[in-house]
Amino acid sequence: MGGISYFGLIILMFGFSALMGSTDAQLQWGFYDKSCPKAEKIVRDFVNSHIHNAPSLAASFIRMHFHDCFVRGCDASLLLNTSSTSGEQPEKAATPNLSLRGFDFIDRVKSLLEAECPGIVSCADVLALVTRDSIVATGGPFWRVPTGRRDGVISRQSEAAANIPSPLANFTSLQTLFANQGLDLKDLVLLSGAHTIGIAHCTAFTNRLYNFNGTGKPDPSLDEEYAANLRANKCKSPNDNTTKVEMDPGSRKTFDLSYYSLLLKRRGLFNSDAALTTNSVTLSKINQLLKGSLEDFFAEFASSIEKMGRINVKTGSDGEIRKRCAVVNS
Repeated sequence: MGGISYFGLIILMFGFSALMGSTDAQLQWGFYDKSCPKAEKIVRDFVNSHIHNAPSLAASFIRMHFHDCFVRGCDASLLLNTSSTSGEQPEKAATPNLSLRGFDFIDRVKSLLEAECPGIVSCADVLALVTRDSIVATGGPFWRVPTGRRDGVISRQSEAAANIPSPLANFTSLQTLFANQGLDLKDLVLLSGAHTIGIAHCTAFTNRLYNFNGTGKPDPSLDEEYAANLRANKCKSPNDNTTKVEMDPGSRKTFDLSYYSLLLKRRGLFNSDAALTTNSVTLSKINQLLKGSLEDFFAEFASSIEKMGRINVKTGSDGEIRKRCAVVNS
């Protein structure tokens, strides 16, 4: 982790987060200290005991947290199996969420918390804590997670489709969707850095390999050698919906700056990755990150993801505390 210990990062992030926390009284540090004092330890211990059996889940959890927060705020609406709106599928059924994994992992953590403190810890907080702890356990940055979120009762496929940024998105679309959530261009660059871990299905980017914008040709902004290699060895057909490709080749298991280096080499996998180099503000931020240290990136990423975790949260008497994350309380 570049010379900074886990506990050193905790101290560093405390300073960062205290400044942010002073502007938002909705969430609190240690919200469960009295009502369920072992809550965060239960989450962390389970993650530390099990994430190494499937470390790739860390990438899925951070994506799950991101997709949840961009639809109705960070309220665990993504975890619901059914929509409370008749005739419409839940967020899980939206195309961006079909490849998400780890719902059973979240359910197991929630079961432990229900056994310890029934009806106290929200699924929204479970998701936020599991995401952070799984990233830390697999060598990524630490960030503080204020708690006190409550769970939503509405989950709509159409809202997920409309609000979650697509891998096909251009810069204008990305800027708009992030701004709609109160996130700026700096947050866009930093949160996109989560693509340093994880994999993607060919269907998320084969348009760039075979038929960019209906031209019948590859995307000219994609490095020719990289595109040729993907066509020959990975996505051999435009319709390949099973093959998986590393988003950060050679470094996908390490949370580092390699993703940004690839962007400057025109080797960002998604159109939404390449789009970050088409704007002077985001390009400047990429270059700044690459000139800095891994510790600097970790600290800045932590600030942005904590900010994301506060989007339109439900607190107080809003929403509910679900007994099971997949269904609303009866």
